[in-house]
This record gives sequence, C-alpha cells and structure tokens, in this order.
Amino acid sequence: MPSGSKKLPLRIRALQVVSLMTPEERHLDKLSSHQQLHNGHRERLRERFLREGLDNFEDHQVLELLLFQAIPRHDTNPIAHRLMLRFGSLSAVLEADPKDLAGVEGVGANTAAFLSMISPVTRRYFHDRVKHTRKPLNNSESAAEYLVPLMAGRSEEVFYVLCLDSQLRVLYPALISEGTVKDALVHPRHVVEAAVRHKASSVILTHNHPGGNARPSAQDHKLTRHLVQALGAISIGVADHIIVAGEHIYSFSREGTLPVYEAMG
Repeated sequence: MPSGSKKLPLRIRALQVVSLMTPEERHLDKLSSHQQLHNGHRERLRERFLREGLDNFEDHQVLELLLFQAIPRHDTNPIAHRLMLRFGSLSAVLEADPKDLAGVEGVGANTAAFLSMISPVTRRYFHDRVKHTRKPLNNSESAAEYLVPLMAGRSEEVFYVLCLDSQLRVLYPALISEGTVKDALVHPRHVVEAAVRHKASSVILTHNHPGGNARPSAQDHKLTRHLVQALGAISIGVADHIIVAGEHIYSFSREGTLPVYEAMG
C-alpha cells in the first residue's frame, strides 16, 4: 500500500469485492448465504426435537421435520405452510391422496409418496405393538385397545373379522372389504370363509366410521343380524360387533344390541 494512503473500512472493501463479481457469481454467493441460513434452521429444529420431542411444536414445524427427510436441499418452511393452507391440518396432509399432494408447489412425486406413507406406517406400528401382546379380547375395553390402532388414520370404511381362538386371543384380523360397508360388499359367505380358513372358535366383527360418529346405522344392525345367523349356522359365535370412530367405539355387546343366533327349524 503506498505511503500516506488510508486503509478502507471493511464494509467498503466488501462492497468493492461484490462489485467486481459477475452476475452469475453474485447469484451463487446469494444462494450460498441462503443455504447456510437454511441449514442452520434445519439443525436447530432437529436438535429441538431431539431435546424436547414434538409436544411443543406447531403442526407446520412437524411437517417441516418430515419434509427434511424427503427434500434435503431446499427450504421446506414455505412448502409446509403451502401444504397446511391447501389441506387445512396436519392429519389431512398425511391422509391426502399422493396425486393431490404432488399438485402443491415444491412437492414432487417422491415427497408425496413419502408423506402418504406416514399414516399407514404409524397405524401398522401401533397395531404391531398391540397384536404381539396376545392379550385376550374378553371385553370391549381390551378390544378397543386392539382396534383403535388398526383403524387409525383411515379415510375409507373398512370391515374386519377378528378370528379368535378359544381363549379369545386374535388368530388373524381378516380384512373383508374396503369402501362403504353394505351387504353388497360384506357378504356373509366371505365372512364365513375367513372364519373357517383361520380356524376361529369365535369372532369379533368390526368396522370404522371415518365421519366420527360411532353410533350404528340401521344398515349396521341389519348386517350384524345376517352375520350372526350365518356364523351361528356353523357353530362360530359372534363375541361382539364394534364400530370405531377415531378413539371412540360402539360395542353391540356392551350396549345390549348384539343379536342372538336363532337356529332354524
């Protein structure tokens, strides 16, 4: 530096360096600064989860954490907010159709597939924990412990026959139908075949009401009568018919509305 010259302030020197950059170099420098800020946010959110769990997280922050796994190099905060705005809640996002998810800006096919896996994997995890206890389903409370996880997160109606051994332990949960539970979809012949195939001593009939009201419809009562008769004819008793709506259940046995088998002739 020539004698008598003054050293320029750091801010001015930095501006001079920036002014010498090409437009492409300035764009890359801006992206680098943004990426560093973004990476710091990810790390802070991840460390907070490891330290505190999810209880104090906002729903969009939980969604951000999930998106970290599917979108490693982009800011997931605006994507999480767009998903929440589009579907209305965290549960609705995780239960949405993958095609609808992929229609949200920033969400590709892989991310949509990943998000749509969360709900069924969670359901399978809770159901797997319960089924390995081999606990007898000898009352509506123990049956609810088994069935609520089995039905969790389902947006469509499903009908199962729980095939039980002589100790009322589950031998196999046989899925009979998906869609709307009607006689046309839950045929007595299919229920009987499932019970015989899995050597059931007795069964628990169960289906869900995704709308949130566990009270049985007239159709539910009619179907129950038909199935009690069909199974009773081959000496397989119906221990209960349980309707699941979220964490609430309706037990035909507990409410005294379970039909009794009436032998013909």
